[in-house]
Amino acid sequence: MAWRWGLARPLALTLATSLLILLTAQGKPLADMPLRERIDQCGTCHGEDGNSRRENIPSLAGQPQFFLTNQLILMREGVRQVEAMEPFVNDLTDPEIEAMAAHYAGLEPKPSGEPPDPALIERGAELSIALRCGSCHRPDLSGQEQMPRLAKQRIDYLISALKAFRDNTRSGADTLMSAVVYGVSDADLVALAHYAASR
Repeated sequence: MAWRWGLARPLALTLATSLLILLTAQGKPLADMPLRERIDQCGTCHGEDGNSRRENIPSLAGQPQFFLTNQLILMREGVRQVEAMEPFVNDLTDPEIEAMAAHYAGLEPKPSGEPPDPALIERGAELSIALRCGSCHRPDLSGQEQMPRLAKQRIDYLISALKAFRDNTRSGADTLMSAVVYGVSDADLVALAHYAASR
């Protein structure tokens, strides 16, 4: 899933700090690392098993392979601008991107551990039906093709992403989501996030 700096600051600072630590620890630039090492480095932020435990950092485990491939290419080409990701994707080849996508698509998605709110989940279920989330993301919200998995995604990340789509601060080739959540209140976006994460 470009955000304005105010929204992206926590993500950018977290990733930039992690990158600095990793480069210092490894003593070599990312471009010189074998693919396996680079995948291991992804785990510093996105979780070793692809399930993120870091605030506002998305889980990648179980995402559709096509979606992951597409997003990495969009970021590499600058169509989707996520400043903190640029050092990680700028020099990736297409085969490396495909291998990374296949790796994370094959991992088991797990709950993030964030406390769910039953009332918000109930409200989110109603909104999901009204907004027809399942028609693109599948009824179980597991995602398909270029549509990401929402089920078991981090709640805080989903909230940030939904707000960015609604406010037109997220770049990329697909503007469909901006239309879907246009005019949806903050409270309802939070409810949607709780419901999706609970699936």
